[in-house]
Amino acid sequence: MVATSTLKPKSSECVSELADRRYDHGCIDAGLDVWLDCLDETQRTADATEDRTCQQLAKMFENCLSRAKKTMLHCSSVLVPEKLTRRIAREVLRLASCEPCGLRGSVLYVHLELDKGCKQLERIVYDATVVPTFELTLVFKQDGTAWPSLRDFLFMGTCFAPTFRHALKLSPGFRLVKKKLYSSSAGTVIEEC
Repeated sequence: MVATSTLKPKSSECVSELADRRYDHGCIDAGLDVWLDCLDETQRTADATEDRTCQQLAKMFENCLSRAKKTMLHCSSVLVPEKLTRRIAREVLRLASCEPCGLRGSVLYVHLELDKGCKQLERIVYDATVVPTFELTLVFKQDGTAWPSLRDFLFMGTCFAPTFRHALKLSPGFRLVKKKLYSSSAGTVIEEC
């Protein structure tokens, strides 16, 4: 028996049609229950896989910020709003869902928007074995409302170079730019979140 997307829900019309063909009502109900349970299990498995992928992607963004902290951002810590990387990961998965290879066909560019423009932090190829079909540019935004701490002023001239910041605080907002690589007519999708 093969399950298809045209499986009708349990209804009296469907059951009566099969009963006319001399099928046992109890057997029909049990068979339909098994199929519905299988479909529910498939959905639960897909949800668990998507959740695991979302967690991995969020961890990739956190690791990217951690690596860039001292080398490119010149600060001792990056303060990330709670669940920001998780929200970004969900949006990335949503944008990748309509692509031929999904997330595997992506190249992600991670940037930080600073006062004087954007700074590229990292280029992430999700699966190097797949030819990229789209690019995503993630732009983290710096929280402009944050006041520098007194500790930053005290350390500024003594221990650290003038370009060193003690903490960089990110805004809960971000920007995602999607560019398809296989279609010239598709254009670019920009989403502000």
